[in-house]
Amino acid sequence: MVTTTQRPMRADARRNYERLLAAAATAFAEQGTEASLEDVARAAGVGIGTLYRHFPTRRALLEAVLHDSMVTLDARARELLESGSPQEALLEWLRHLVVHTTAYRGLAATLMSSLRDPDSELYSSCETMRSNGARLLAAAQRAGAIRQDVTGADLMKLVNAIAWAAEHAEDDADRLLGLVMDGLRVREGR
Repeated sequence: MVTTTQRPMRADARRNYERLLAAAATAFAEQGTEASLEDVARAAGVGIGTLYRHFPTRRALLEAVLHDSMVTLDARARELLESGSPQEALLEWLRHLVVHTTAYRGLAATLMSSLRDPDSELYSSCETMRSNGARLLAAAQRAGAIRQDVTGADLMKLVNAIAWAAEHAEDDADRLLGLVMDGLRVREGR
């Protein structure tokens, strides 16, 4: 068995990495996920080659920028699985997911397409989000609060649709999420 150990970054490489992340976060916040990578490199005070050495693709850069948020979202899902009300846990996690998905213009579409691309740098994180949503959904379904015909994939599509609508039509994402949750709840006589 061959094991590889990753050498720690040199101090200058670490500084460049951190400056690139900060510049990318600013650029994505101001211009969306399609912000110019040349502008990101320039704002970080490095050349485009340095950006690509650290982040070979736009999605790799986006994954790094979103990393902490995705870790927090994953931890919150695990906490909510242990909470009292599965329906409230699902709703709270979906709210967190909508906030995460609307962090940058264009992010909803990027995340959704990453779910269909196992080679994407974002695929693993997106798959974790889908898995967490499916587990929270299953708990709410076992509690009899959410319809049995709803899938984890449905949830991801609905959240992305809400994020897209909030981004393009400036709709209130929380209101839209409430409407979706009303449609997902088990009703008497159904």
